[in-house]
Amino acid sequence: QVQLAESGGGLVQAGDSLRLSCAASGRTLSRYTTAWFRQPPGKEREFVSVIRWNDGDTDYADSVKGRFTISRDNAGNTVYLLMNNLQREDTAVYTCAAAPGLTFRTVPESFNVWGQGTQVTVSS
Repeated sequence: QVQLAESGGGLVQAGDSLRLSCAASGRTLSRYTTAWFRQPPGKEREFVSVIRWNDGDTDYADSVKGRFTISRDNAGNTVYLLMNNLQREDTAVYTCAAAPGLTFRTVPESFNVWGQGTQVTVSS
């Protein structure tokens, strides 16, 4: 079973950038679909971005398109989320998740492996 651990969160100002990392252990992510979700304060968890490992195909929530970029390393160990031009509404706990197989998924219920999350706070 793969385990996930996020890092890279923090407190930034509006307009700044952050890069989150999701490190896998136990197994590589080469046969998984991996996604980032976030949960803003007082709100439900929401989809941010997803990447399919075999071909690197990606998808994004409309709210982050053009600002966030998901990527992976070739070793199959880490997924990244580069977040540019951060805004206050991006404040949330960001969590990575993985599901075996190579089908695009965007709902939390489709993922069975989760990290602990990392806090991103954007001040104005």
